[in-house]
Amino acid sequence: MLQKIGVWLIVGLVLFTVFKQFDKPKDQNQVTYSQFMDDAKAGKVKRVDVQGRTLQVTPNDGIKYSIISPGDIWMVGDLMKFGVQVTGKADDEPNMLVSALYYLGPTLLIIGFWFFMMRQMQGGGKGGAFSFGKSKARLVDENSNTVTFADVAGCDEAKEEVFEIVDFLKDPQKFQKLGGHIPHGVLLVGPPGTGKTLLARAIAGEAKVPFFAISGSDFVEMFVGVGASRVRDMFENAKKNSPCIIFIDEIDAVGRHRGSGMGGGNDEREQTLNQMLVEMDGFESNSGVIVVAATNRSDVLDKALLRPGRFDRQVHVGLPDIRGREQILQVHMRKVPIDPDVNAAVLARGTPGFSGADLANLVNESALFAARRNKRAVDMKDFEDAKDKIYMGPERKSAVMREEERRNTAYHESGHAVVAKVLPKADPVHKVTIMPRGMALGVTWQLPEFDRVNLYKDRMMEELAILFGGRAAEEVFLNSSSTGASNDFERATKMARDMVTRYGMSDSLGTMVYVDTESESIFGRNSTKTVSELTQQKVDAEIRALVDSQYALARSILEQNRDKVEAMVTALLEWETIDAEQITDIMEGRPPRAPKPPPATQFGNSAGTPGPAAGAAPATA
Repeated sequence: MLQKIGVWLIVGLVLFTVFKQFDKPKDQNQVTYSQFMDDAKAGKVKRVDVQGRTLQVTPNDGIKYSIISPGDIWMVGDLMKFGVQVTGKADDEPNMLVSALYYLGPTLLIIGFWFFMMRQMQGGGKGGAFSFGKSKARLVDENSNTVTFADVAGCDEAKEEVFEIVDFLKDPQKFQKLGGHIPHGVLLVGPPGTGKTLLARAIAGEAKVPFFAISGSDFVEMFVGVGASRVRDMFENAKKNSPCIIFIDEIDAVGRHRGSGMGGGNDEREQTLNQMLVEMDGFESNSGVIVVAATNRSDVLDKALLRPGRFDRQVHVGLPDIRGREQILQVHMRKVPIDPDVNAAVLARGTPGFSGADLANLVNESALFAARRNKRAVDMKDFEDAKDKIYMGPERKSAVMREEERRNTAYHESGHAVVAKVLPKADPVHKVTIMPRGMALGVTWQLPEFDRVNLYKDRMMEELAILFGGRAAEEVFLNSSSTGASNDFERATKMARDMVTRYGMSDSLGTMVYVDTESESIFGRNSTKTVSELTQQKVDAEIRALVDSQYALARSILEQNRDKVEAMVTALLEWETIDAEQITDIMEGRPPRAPKPPPATQFGNSAGTPGPAAGAAPATA
C-alpha cells in the first residue's frame, strides 16, 4: 500500500513540475522601460522594488506591474531624484545547479519513472508498485473453505481417485514409510460445468489445508518474463503455506503444445510453461504441495506437462448419469424450500446430458418461477416450467396464431405422440403441447427411463418412424404438408446416414465405413476422398430405402389409429398441453381426464397458465 502511495506521489510531483513550467505570470500591463522612466519623472510612480534586474513598480494610482531593467547604472539615482522610494537587494549570481534542476527536473523524473515501471513489468521487483511479477493466485485458508465431498455429487469415481490425496495431506507418513509418494500433479479433465473446480475445493476442504486458486490466463502478459515470475512467486508462496493445494483452472491457456505458434518458440506463453515444468519437477516428495489443474481440452496440452512427475494422474470428471443427476439435484435443493410433491428422480430422468452447472441453473430458474407466482415453496410445476424454458425458451403467449395453424400443429404433434406410443421400444411420451416456445410451434417430449450408453438398430429404426410421424399425420389427416417437419427430416436423414456409413447397420453394404476422412491443418479442414462414385450411389440408395420404409411404417400406424389421433387433437385444441396420464387415457380409448388445477398459494392461485412439463429430447421442435 505504501509503495503504491509513493508511486502516485511521484506522478503528482512530475505533473506539478511540468505545469509549473508553463505557469509563469504574465504582465498585465505591457509597460516599456522608457515609459516607466517618464512616469517616474512625472511623479506617477510611488515605489520601486529592485530584485536583480526585475523591477516591481507600484504606481500612485493603478495596478502594480513588473519590468526588466536594461542595465541602466544611473537608474537608482534618477529615481531617487524624482522622489521615488527605491528598495531591494543586489542581483546574486544564478545557481547553475538549481537552474538545471528547474529546467531538466521534469524530464529526468519522467525518464526515471518510465524505467521504474518497465522494471516492474519485467518482473524485477518482488513487491513492486503494481506487483506485475507477483502471483495473482487467490488464497482460501482452511477456515474459510467450507466445501467438502458432501457438496460434490454425480462423480463418485472421480472422488475416489482424489480421496487418497486427502489422506496424504492429513497423514503423509502413511505413504512415505512404504516408499510411496503422492502424485505431484492431478489433472481434472471433463466438459464445462461438471464440477472440476468444486472437486478441487472439496479436496482442500476435506484435508483442511490452504487452497491457492488461479486461472491459466492470469500468467500470460504482454511482456516476456512476467508469467515465469508469477509462476515462481506462486510456488514460493505455496511452499511457505505447505501443506496446501494449488489449483490452476483452464490450464490449456498456458499449457498448449510448445512450438505450435507461427512466431517461433521464445514467446511469453512458452516461457511461462517452461517455468511451470521446472517448478513441478523440482518438488520433493514430502513438500506437501499438490498441484490440481482443470481443463476440457486435454488433447492440446504439452506432452511434457503430462509425463510422470508432473501431471502424472488424470481424473475424468464426466457428465453425470441419471443417479448422479438425482444426487446433484438433491444437493442444490437444500438451498431452496421444496414442496413435498417434487420428485428428484423424475427430474433426473428428464434432464439427460445436463451437467452440474445446468442442474444448478434448473433449480435457480425453478425458484424464480415460484417467486413470481408468490409461492412459499418450489413445486413440481415450477421445475417442469423451468426445464421447458431451458430447453426451448420462454412461452410465446403473445404470439397470434390462427385457428387453422393451431389445428395443423395439433395434428403434427399428435402424429409424433401416437407413433411413439404404439412402437414397443420407444421412450415413454411425457407431454405434448402446442404452446409456442422459442422457434417451435409445438413439442412432443419423450422421457427416457434410463441413460443410453450404446445405440441399437431396432431402437434407431423406431426413432426414425417417430420423427416422420408429424409429416405423415399432415398427409393422412390434412391432405397437405408444411415446413414444420424440416427439423425432423434433418435429424432423420443424419441418423439414417450414420447408420449406413458409420455404424455398419446396412445388410446390403455390410460392416464398412463409407465416410470420407477429414483432417485439420492451420489452413482449415481438408477432406480425403475414400469412397468411389459407384459406392456412393449405393450408399444413397440404401439411405433412401431406410428412410422410405420407416416413413411408410409411421403412415401405416396413423391410418390404423385415426380415432386416437382425432381425440388427441381435440384435447390439444382445448387445453394446449396434455400430460402422460391424459395421453394414456386417449390411447386406451377413454376420454382424457381434465388437467389438474394449479395449486393454491398464500396469495391465491399460481400466476400464469399451466405450463408444459419438460422431458429429455423433443421428437419435434
